[in-house]
Amino acid sequence: MGQPAPAGPTSPLEPWPETVRWQPVSRDLIWVEVLRLAAGLGVLLAGLGITWAITGYWLFGLLLALAAVLGGWRVFAIVRAVHAWGYAERDHDLLVRHGLLVRRLSIVPYARMQFVDVSAGPLERAFDLATVQLYTAAAASDARVPGLRPAEASRLRDRLTALGEDRAEGL
Repeated sequence: MGQPAPAGPTSPLEPWPETVRWQPVSRDLIWVEVLRLAAGLGVLLAGLGITWAITGYWLFGLLLALAAVLGGWRVFAIVRAVHAWGYAERDHDLLVRHGLLVRRLSIVPYARMQFVDVSAGPLERAFDLATVQLYTAAAASDARVPGLRPAEASRLRDRLTALGEDRAEGL
């Protein structure tokens, strides 16, 4: 008869997978996150190592080994977490997904956006990355897309701002 209707969502965290084209974030975000981890972990490991060397107390050696193992596990988790980030632009809203253990899908209607912020810290700038943050009327909205190239961040910012203004005119 006619064409079959598109299948509905298979999971509340994967809306209409056949019709949504997910955009990944840059894999360079892995390096940014690993370097952030290394800075904090380096201080902790150095402190534990020096304390263990001075006191000779076995507990500091155990804590040093445990911190190193947990740091290695965190590097693995960072790689997986960056691969989990994605965003998709639809006609009336922006979808943002992320998370490993706790998966999260944020759907931000363009008409509800109040403003769009683009930021890039020193480490992000060193890797030529930026983060787009969306602010809505809801205080709990978590619509942040990290790891974008500056050109893509600017394009997304301009598009979201234009769509937000168009959709808000009817309110």
